[in-house]
Amino acid sequence: MNISYTITDLAKEFDLTTRAIRFYEDMGLLSPQREGVGGRSRVYSARDRTRLKLTLRAKRLGLSLTEAKDIIDLYDSPRDTGVQLQKFLSVLAAHRQELEEQMTDLHANLEEVKLHEKEAKALFNKIQAKKQS
Repeated sequence: MNISYTITDLAKEFDLTTRAIRFYEDMGLLSPQREGVGGRSRVYSARDRTRLKLTLRAKRLGLSLTEAKDIIDLYDSPRDTGVQLQKFLSVLAAHRQELEEQMTDLHANLEEVKLHEKEAKALFNKIQAKKQS
């Protein structure tokens, strides 16, 4: 028994727009069968559903769609799982490094904001004190 899904089914299940699903299709992440007059109706397989789920997971991790596709495509190939995991670990390590660098930048930015906030409050309090005297 082949399980199939319409674009509406997947959109509802994953809380996506049909436009987003078509975009993932254009990116090569999904490849539905075409049915109906002129092939206008998309029919997604269980494989497409799994690929969509993995795409959304990769997106939540902050990976690009290209990185997600590369990793997901590895799992479709009959190659050694070790190669697949090594690629995944490599992508995750690079992404973690990027996030750590962004976190360092954010912490520095936050400290600068706190400093300006402290200076502005002191100046504001000085102005308020002058008004009251």
